[in-house]
Amino acid sequence: MSLVLFTCVPESKISQGNWWPFLSSEGVSYMTVCACGLPAATAFCFLEDLRWEFTACFDNSAVALASRPYPFLEFDSAIQKLQQHYNQKGGPSLEVTLAEVQEDLRTSPPQVLTMEEVALTNGAANGHVEQTAASGQGQRLEPVSAPGILSLILNIMCAALNLIRGVHLIEYTFQDDYDGLWNVVAFLLAFLCCVCQCHLYLFHTCQKKLKSFTLLTIIILCNAFLCGLRNIWQLAFHMSVACLSTLLTLHRKLLDRNMDCGV
Repeated sequence: MSLVLFTCVPESKISQGNWWPFLSSEGVSYMTVCACGLPAATAFCFLEDLRWEFTACFDNSAVALASRPYPFLEFDSAIQKLQQHYNQKGGPSLEVTLAEVQEDLRTSPPQVLTMEEVALTNGAANGHVEQTAASGQGQRLEPVSAPGILSLILNIMCAALNLIRGVHLIEYTFQDDYDGLWNVVAFLLAFLCCVCQCHLYLFHTCQKKLKSFTLLTIIILCNAFLCGLRNIWQLAFHMSVACLSTLLTLHRKLLDRNMDCGV
């Protein structure tokens, strides 16, 4: 993140008739508000002079160590002095500097942003524009609790039982002309749902509630379909583990982000 120095030249109120030159160098960004009639070369000369003044007062280590808001308030006197010079003289003291900036602007014109582009970027940064699916991957959940560890162990156990029974039934399915094919599908589908429940508990995803109830419903339906191959206690165990995992997944919240502003 860049350190931003903001000022106005010449002194004027911020309005829709202003334009906002912007310069960035060595981790520091310099921005000013100018009247629409001010030449671009003069505005960028001001930013260049501001950059030289700031570089002379502070080195890169001071910029890198800045962790609090407004860490360079003492530089305001230099800004005011430079601002006063431009308001009185109308430009830099050396004409060669102005000529060089004019030539640079002619060969490399600055990028111009429209209000629509600024509004779109600002809206995306503040959550007002639909984010991509990957935007939630960096968010962290609360630490795994003891009941959560227990549910993970039980879920892994259920997944292993479903996988073993499903693989075991495949041999008889091929021998009996695919009579038990749907039983194999039910076991393997329940296995996949148990694995997905573990993933859903451990990692943050969007639409967590919908996914949790969908997995729970599929597990219940699969076990209901396998009623003839499991007794009542086995069915109750698998469904209870699925319900426990769903409950813990829904109650595991995101960690609150600390606003480390140092104020």
